[in-house]
Amino acid sequence: MQPNLRCSSPLPRAEEAALKFNVVIAYEDFKSGKHARRTCDLLAETLGNSCRFSSQMWKFEILSIPKLREMAVHDAGLADVIIVSCRGSNELPTDVKTWIELWLGEKREALALVALFDSPTEDSHQADMIRDFLAQVARRGQMEFFAQPYEWPGKGLGEPRHSTRATSPWEEETLSTLSIVVQQEVSAPRWGQ
Repeated sequence: MQPNLRCSSPLPRAEEAALKFNVVIAYEDFKSGKHARRTCDLLAETLGNSCRFSSQMWKFEILSIPKLREMAVHDAGLADVIIVSCRGSNELPTDVKTWIELWLGEKREALALVALFDSPTEDSHQADMIRDFLAQVARRGQMEFFAQPYEWPGKGLGEPRHSTRATSPWEEETLSTLSIVVQQEVSAPRWGQ
């Protein structure tokens, strides 16, 4: 499977020469959507002009509408990175799990699945369960998995995570950069906190 990292025309102009990079974000509420958007923006800024970013955002409750869920499945099939952002205090809704299973069963381009949590609490049991579920999804889909708050066994903060999935130097650089961005986002100051 080739990722969706390609030029959009056979003879691209200079500004079109950058690779296309698609991100799909599924989010629970305004705060978790903002968190995911910030992470996506930081990734875009870190990768610079080496690619053209596009992103689609889908709120969890919208995924309960079959036609819109179908559109979100299509978007996920074209995504290079899929981000699931939530508070981590509640179980993922059934409609979100259905959306995940649907895009997992489709042909897709995703390099990585990212889990972001907005409100880690003292009791992180629910966030751990969501992280475990999404890690299993990534394994089944043969994608890299990144999570926040992060547990990086054997890895120090700021140390790039090396991919077992990347098939090109650009993919390796992208996944390494994503790893660093997700780690940095944990310690980034947040408004209102």
